[in-house]
Amino acid sequence: MSKETEFSEYINTNYNTKGENIILGGAILDGNALSDTLVKIPLKTLNRHGLIAGATGTGKTKTIQVFSEQLSAQGIPVLMMDIKGDFSGIAAEGEEKSFITERHAKINLPYTIQKFPVELMSLSSQNGVRLRATVSEFGPVLFSRILDLNDTQSGVVSVIFKFCDDKQMPLLDLKDIKKVINYITEEGKSEIEEHYGKISTSTTGIILRKIIELEQQGGDIFFGEKSFEIDDLMRIDENGKGYVNIIRLTDIQDKPKLFSTFMLSLLAEIYQQMPEKGDVERPELVIFIDEAHLIFNEASKTLLDQIETIVKLIRSKGIGVYFVTQNPMDVPASVLAQLGLKIQHALRAFTAKDRQAIKQTAENYPITKYYKTDEVLTSLGIGEAFVTALNEKGIPTPLVATMLRAPMSRMDILSESEIDAINEKSKLVKKYNEEIDRESAYEILTKKIDEANQKASEEAAKAEEIKTTTKRKANEPSTAEVIGKSVTKVVTSATFIRGVFGILSKMFKK
Repeated sequence: MSKETEFSEYINTNYNTKGENIILGGAILDGNALSDTLVKIPLKTLNRHGLIAGATGTGKTKTIQVFSEQLSAQGIPVLMMDIKGDFSGIAAEGEEKSFITERHAKINLPYTIQKFPVELMSLSSQNGVRLRATVSEFGPVLFSRILDLNDTQSGVVSVIFKFCDDKQMPLLDLKDIKKVINYITEEGKSEIEEHYGKISTSTTGIILRKIIELEQQGGDIFFGEKSFEIDDLMRIDENGKGYVNIIRLTDIQDKPKLFSTFMLSLLAEIYQQMPEKGDVERPELVIFIDEAHLIFNEASKTLLDQIETIVKLIRSKGIGVYFVTQNPMDVPASVLAQLGLKIQHALRAFTAKDRQAIKQTAENYPITKYYKTDEVLTSLGIGEAFVTALNEKGIPTPLVATMLRAPMSRMDILSESEIDAINEKSKLVKKYNEEIDRESAYEILTKKIDEANQKASEEAAKAEEIKTTTKRKANEPSTAEVIGKSVTKVVTSATFIRGVFGILSKMFKK
């Protein structure tokens, strides 16, 4: 038996699935694609998460596109983070070109063009479905972790949330919680101390500065109503295809705090709301987080712990999370250990540090007699990748170099007019793009403070009036004084007259 035949049987045996699956492409040995040796991934294990890694320009974007198309075609919804603006073309049919025909002929896999149902979403003011969440939905623990607060500061945040709950003051956006912080350190300080204990103004000052930092990265746009409902990510179109929900993030690449805030809140929300599924035959939703290093590079220790916990637990809800990055080392080892499917595109060795990283990467993959992993990692072509997955029993499959199939949809972005057309037809745009600013903590406290100030002004004016009246009365002569003065005047006048007339009288008598 030739090496090629032996290898083909080996791969077909280990990548053979009895249940539903997706086909990523065909196996490669010694640089040549093998016909009829397909790399199939069972749907049953797609909730075990995964990694798509590789240097810039090696084909990661097209791999995500292929993966998403295959899932959508199977009726599985997808959520993807589009940092560079590359994925909108999924909504349009592709075009068969000579290099695509040649690629698919090598792996003996038919090629057809298709388009897939797409929703374009945004965390900012870009066109698309607006994604928002309220501060209350985060809760004190998650909100504190996003702000990277210590235990003392987190305790104060818990007091703030409790105070607002007790007073029935909704915390919807950042101006709400900023107003509450100002209130409890100034006008409402005695009220807080009486019922909840003393709070240091230096602590509230730190919390306020952290909130302002988040606000400057776009948090003021993200926090608010109307809150996005997780069920709207799970839609299937009239043809049975799962919606590909694309979150356009091209304008927040320099705002990693907002990006990590959104991702953590989204995963937490999905975990809390989705029912327990256990081992499922197919995932309910698959999430692709492109440029995952933006999360991990800026995340605090507590935030990383939270992400790790959710990744561990969310698979039981039927949710698969796939991190996309240039180097597997960008993903913390604790998270990397949770990822069942790994698609590793080529890595480039320009420096000694690069070569060392490639060696470490190679050691993360199963040992195989068919490849020198560290050498092949630097020689893989565009659209080629090492693949290892979990079979239907949850056992890791052998490492196989794979020529990935080409996307069936457009391998380019949509025009602005095409994007506008999608948004005009979208039911979710109509549902979520109306801005709502109902009465919440900010308005309630502002009204309370204004009323208190008005009452204080009225009382001050009244006190001033009483003071002025009292002073005036104090300066006015009393009745006795007036009578006394009158009598004195009369007496004095009479005495004067008598004196004068007395003198005149004496003169006339002489």
